[in-house]
Amino acid sequence: MLQPNQKLAILLHEGITGTNGKTGLALLRYSRSPIVAVIDQESAGKSLPKLTGIPHNIPIVASVAEALSYHPDVLAIGIAPSGGILPDPWLQEIRQGVAAGLSVMNGLHTVLGKDPEIQKLIKPEQWIWDIRQEPAGLGVGSAKARSLSCLRILAVGTDMAVGKMSTTLELNKTAQNRGLKSKFLGTGQAGIMISGEGIPLDAVRVDFAAGAVEQLVMRHGEANEILFVEGQGSLLHPGSTATLPLLRGSQPTHLILVHRAGQTHIRNLPHVVIPPLKEVVKLYESVAFCAGAFAEVRVSAIALNTAHLDEERAGSAIEQVKIETGLPCTDVVRFGADLLLNAVLN
Repeated sequence: MLQPNQKLAILLHEGITGTNGKTGLALLRYSRSPIVAVIDQESAGKSLPKLTGIPHNIPIVASVAEALSYHPDVLAIGIAPSGGILPDPWLQEIRQGVAAGLSVMNGLHTVLGKDPEIQKLIKPEQWIWDIRQEPAGLGVGSAKARSLSCLRILAVGTDMAVGKMSTTLELNKTAQNRGLKSKFLGTGQAGIMISGEGIPLDAVRVDFAAGAVEQLVMRHGEANEILFVEGQGSLLHPGSTATLPLLRGSQPTHLILVHRAGQTHIRNLPHVVIPPLKEVVKLYESVAFCAGAFAEVRVSAIALNTAHLDEERAGSAIEQVKIETGLPCTDVVRFGADLLLNAVLN
């Protein structure tokens, strides 16, 4: 599929300043492949660093047709509309890209590889990577991962989309910079696009979800000192089913709790309150331990998302969380992941 030297154009309509651009923004921040254009009709011609704070001077264009002048090899779908369904106007643009010779990296539930028009247009040297497909050969979980000698760090959250992927990516980068043999394990569309492999957990039938995580961890556990497992969802979110199979399948040795500074309730669900972080820590430790059925595991540190705060307020929020929980805390994107990695290794 994607090779490190292949150039990307990211389809990100209404995603730079809207709420559906998480995947594309993650690619802009962490992709190992060069990105030559961002496609967002709403923000075309504007400065990407000024809009996002991501320090890459990549042109924002209005259409796939305009992006072709920057000679991309691959069109990455960086938007995540509600329900993972691709709007028809954007599907037409993707077909234009395929007709122009682009391969496609797709993390949506809309399966592009089976689109009849795309099948007619695609040439032998092109490919369509539909990421949200259940892997073959899955079984049920059996807690095998607890037999591994490597450290297994799982990011857990107070809500969806608070920064669990960014936390594990930053921790993995810091560990590798120190010469440790570590690996990031992607479990969602953006994490898989960035790392080139993983399991799309939300495409796996619930009976096999823990088994899919276990299979991924077992595949990489022997060859690495540390595995950083991308978290999904939250035990606090009434619509989330992903966190429990991640806990069961990875059998973590350490947890990192991720929270957005100042958030008091589940996003879009004001009637679901986020308890004090000290209580959330107890919840995750208790569920992971399961009254002694599994190994005891602790929340080692708090990763605080302060992207919406200026630096002074971010520092104050971090200090407050340290006092509240008694745990190390920082914003790994803003200040680096060394503090959190030290908490794990110590």
